[in-house]
Amino acid sequence: MDRTVNNGQEITIEESLKELDGIVEKLESRDISLEESFAMYQKGMELLKQCSKKIDTVEKKMLKVNEDGELSEF
Repeated sequence: MDRTVNNGQEITIEESLKELDGIVEKLESRDISLEESFAMYQKGMELLKQCSKKIDTVEKKMLKVNEDGELSEF
C-alpha cells in the first residue's frame, strides 16, 4: 500500500513522522514477529525516504536574504 496518499492527498511530513514514531514503538515492544519486524522496518524506511524528499524540496524553495536585503533562491 502506498502511504504517500491519505484520502487522495499526500500525507504531510508531520503525519509521516507520527507514523514513524508508531513503527519505532512497535519495534521496541518486542511483541512482534521477525517477519513483522522486517515489514515494519521496510515501511519505516519508505516513510523516511519520502520525508527526506519533501524536506529537500522545501529547502530548495527557501529564500535567503542577501547583504543588499534582496531575496534570492537558497
